Amino acid sequence: MGVPKEFWIKNTVCSRCLKVIRQELQELGVTVLSLELGRLVVEAPNKLDSMILENVKSVLHANGFEIVQSEEEMLIERIKILLIEQLIELPLQIKGKTSELLASTLHRDYKAISKMFSATEKTTIEKYFIKLKIEKVKELIQLKQYSFSDIGYILDYSSVNHLSRQFKEIVGMSMTDYKNTENWKRNFYDEII
Repeated sequence: MGVPKEFWIKNTVCSRCLKVIRQELQELGVTVLSLELGRLVVEAPNKLDSMILENVKSVLHANGFEIVQSEEEMLIERIKILLIEQLIELPLQIKGKTSELLASTLHRDYKAISKMFSATEKTTIEKYFIKLKIEKVKELIQLKQYSFSDIGYILDYSSVNHLSRQFKEIVGMSMTDYKNTENWKRNFYDEII
């Protein structure tokens, strides 16, 4: 029996991403033991390790993903995934500060995490999370089920004015203008930086 191989993957941010990766690897005879956002564990008892690696790389590359090469890249992907996961279940459930959540979950000093993230991604963790939240705001506006005040509450903004200022700063238009436009532009989470 082959030894399971673990890979960390850049930019897997949705369940559809995982479904495609699982399906295509299984078609190549690679058994997926575990697949979650950013992490893949596979085995293929009848294949050489180099062939498993080649199969994984080809499937990931064909779908716009890549294997994380270093521990630093792995940590940055974990930060992104943790922040994206916060926006799945609403209202936002962060108890305390985002910095405390990341430090306790990753078992690292937040200052070190923040410095590494900023150096690599050329933005701060806070600004990255704000951009993620603004993409969620766009989604909620498009659903037409919530008022701006409701959206502010759901995403844990101190006030609708605070949300409005951040939205306009990032998107370049007011939430009302965005709501009334016919040309809604949203970004995929894996494109945000």
